[in-house]
Amino acid sequence: MMVVSTYIGIYYNVVICIAFYYFFSSMTNVLPWAYCNNPWNTPDCAGVLDASNFTNSSRPATLPRNLSHLLNHTLQRTSPSEEYWRLYVLKLSSDVGNFGEVRLPLLGCLGVSWVVVFLCLIRGVKSSGKVVYFTATFPYVVLTILFVRGVTLEGAFTGIMYYLTPQWDKILEAKVWGDAASQIFYSLGCAWGGLITMASYNKFHNNCYRDSVIISITNCATSVYAGFVIFSILGFMANHLGVDVSRVADHGPGLAFVAYPEALTLLPISPLWSLLFFFMLILLGLGTQFCLLETLVTAIVDEVGNEWILQKKTYVTLAVAVAGFLLGIPLTSQAGIYWLLLMDNYAASFSLVVISCIMCVSIMYIYGHRNYFEDIQMMLGFPPPFFFQICWRFVSPAIIFFILVFTVIQYRPITYNHYQYPGWAVAIGFLMALSSVLCIPLYALFQLCRTDGDTLLQRLKNATKPSRDWGPALLEHRTGRYAPTTAPSPEDGFEVQPLHPDKAQIPIVGSNGSSRLQDSRI
Repeated sequence: MMVVSTYIGIYYNVVICIAFYYFFSSMTNVLPWAYCNNPWNTPDCAGVLDASNFTNSSRPATLPRNLSHLLNHTLQRTSPSEEYWRLYVLKLSSDVGNFGEVRLPLLGCLGVSWVVVFLCLIRGVKSSGKVVYFTATFPYVVLTILFVRGVTLEGAFTGIMYYLTPQWDKILEAKVWGDAASQIFYSLGCAWGGLITMASYNKFHNNCYRDSVIISITNCATSVYAGFVIFSILGFMANHLGVDVSRVADHGPGLAFVAYPEALTLLPISPLWSLLFFFMLILLGLGTQFCLLETLVTAIVDEVGNEWILQKKTYVTLAVAVAGFLLGIPLTSQAGIYWLLLMDNYAASFSLVVISCIMCVSIMYIYGHRNYFEDIQMMLGFPPPFFFQICWRFVSPAIIFFILVFTVIQYRPITYNHYQYPGWAVAIGFLMALSSVLCIPLYALFQLCRTDGDTLLQRLKNATKPSRDWGPALLEHRTGRYAPTTAPSPEDGFEVQPLHPDKAQIPIVGSNGSSRLQDSRI
């Protein structure tokens, strides 16, 4: 999970830095991607505002022929927002191996985004917890403003119907289900390590069942709500151009930085709407980045665990932020978007599915579902609902496994627009994906080799049993099968160690400090 969070943390802040760049570029009277009269535009550029001017200035007698010519050109056009993105912001190179120059404006915005993340995490969860109250709630205000504006536009209903109408021919495509799984994994943070990290700051008896239900429902409802906001504007743009919504809809960077910004140029006071939209993207991105960086910092601090690093956590946060900035510099080059999409498609997509599948199987069938359910009951005061038990034991592993299998069967090499990635780049992508997944079997072999036992089977049995000090960190929480039969003594390997300040100075039980982590993160 740390490896996955490292990859995502590197490239995700580059996405935030691009949002910062567009946010600063929106502070003008006329958005720079509104018209085709800029030095970077090509003869193929045809803007929707240019089209309006052309149509309005045409003579009635020649309007039908000119309009027909204009629509034919529009279907093959290059929009000013696309040329602004490709030729000005990115100065996109022709190949993934041709890095070209580092785009200094993007590099500066990358520095700004890392500084903001560091300052918000300078005191750990004490500072980030307060900031998240704003970054998690204000986007709803912006979404509502954009939604009210969007549904009042002509053509908005067409866009919303396109959004709500299922395309049944896509239902059997593994990529659709793989993308859906990736979306849920991204939005909920499954298999990233962020959930485990943040849960480690909770009280032992925190009602995580209630939290999980609220967060899951809110998350999916927010995604659906955001879809109405996006497609109402895209429907308006399609109506303005006289084309189908599918021709203006896009995905990935194309939606956030090409299609939607172009649609915003059609609105009155377009710079204001653009500022609101990109400010919302920045806040959403920062909320995710806080969790990613805190995951890495907490893992490092907890693993080392000595008194010096507990007191110097701010310096660890600074070191991780500086390392993330330096590793993100290649992604601000002219080939940066190629590498960003490569990391997004391989390092943080396939791996999440594999890790989560192994996690379900390990906990349910190696640690044991009965032990796990008892642990949940000990913390919540009641057993997990039957629906959850069935999902954890059978439904979730099966669904994740089938998604994984069909994704492999229907695998297609990554492309960006019409660019086909070379074999060596795809190979690097698979190596990034495997680098996180291989940590699991490699550490399993390492643990197997150092475990006592005369035969391989005996070693395997001993390696899959919890250690003697496994259980709740505090003695007061050690009930049921964890209840000590005798008072612990130093000879038993139990000792009290200080916990770093962010975790409320709770003592740790266990000779290596690991049981405190396991306790609070079940």
